[in-house]
Amino acid sequence: MTHESSQAEGGIMESQEIKRRIIELQVEHRDLDEAISRLAEQPGIDEIRLRRLKKRKLQIKDAICMLQMQLVPDIPA
Repeated sequence: MTHESSQAEGGIMESQEIKRRIIELQVEHRDLDEAISRLAEQPGIDEIRLRRLKKRKLQIKDAICMLQMQLVPDIPA
C-alpha cells in the first residue's frame, strides 16, 4: 500500500467519523429543542435551567458547523 492510498483511506475513515459525530450532535440538538419547548410550557419556569439548555443547544449547533466545515475540501483562491 502506498503512502497516498493510506492517506486516502485515513481521510475516508476520518470523514466517516466526522459524519457519525455530526449525526450524534444533531440528535442531541433535536432532543434539547424538545426539552426546551416542554420546559418553557411549564408553569413556574426555571429560567436558569432554560438558559443553560439554550446555551448548550447553541454550543452543539456551533460544533455541528465546525465539523461540517471539516468535511468541505479547501478550495484554493
